[in-house]
Amino acid sequence: MIARLKKHLFFKNKTIDSCTLLENQGYCNENYLVVANGVKYIVRKLLQEDIDRDFEWKVQNVTYKQGIAAEPLVFDKANGFMVFAFLEGEHKRKLDKNDVQCLAETLKKLHSISIDAKPIELQIKNKTDEVQKAFKTIENYPKEYVLCHNDLNPQNIFFPNDVKFIDFEYASVNDRYFDLACVCVEFGLNQADEAYMLVSYFGKIEWEKEKLKAYKVIYKALCKQWFYTC
Repeated sequence: MIARLKKHLFFKNKTIDSCTLLENQGYCNENYLVVANGVKYIVRKLLQEDIDRDFEWKVQNVTYKQGIAAEPLVFDKANGFMVFAFLEGEHKRKLDKNDVQCLAETLKKLHSISIDAKPIELQIKNKTDEVQKAFKTIENYPKEYVLCHNDLNPQNIFFPNDVKFIDFEYASVNDRYFDLACVCVEFGLNQADEAYMLVSYFGKIEWEKEKLKAYKVIYKALCKQWFYTC
């Protein structure tokens, strides 16, 4: 990996002190902690070729400008890697009320970003009766298309002083309720915490409980499909 990095001007005049493969890798990238001239960087070696990396990089830049993502430094498409500023913080699997509120506010910032892209169509190959019912349910509600992360598992969220999102390879225009459902499922929010998150996100606007419930079913089915194919 070091030889690949040294091909880029960003590292050419830097001394790479260490390059460590991080634990808890995903399926689409290999992630490294690189220390160069005493400064920490996160390097992502890009693995999957069916991901729109140009769009991912665009999203990384606009989310950084909103203060909700790491600073993007290098996108070397030819050599297949990205470099980001190192984020201080931690991943959490259990959230307290302050975490829930901060996460909801950060998600609202993400969803407020305007970006030129067509909405995705959620594809589930083997639809159970429950999943079919969920799709029918969401058809009864208006589409609320926004820029979504689409993969808000605990490994993709940092809790420093301000919440930050990482790994935007699945980002796209989608219904806001997909991301909200993702958070509810991934963090196992109980009814009280779920309601607190939704109040923090929507304020005085009433949210659609049945729509959220349906998207939770769909998200779980997509996760099952994803892990089965991987």
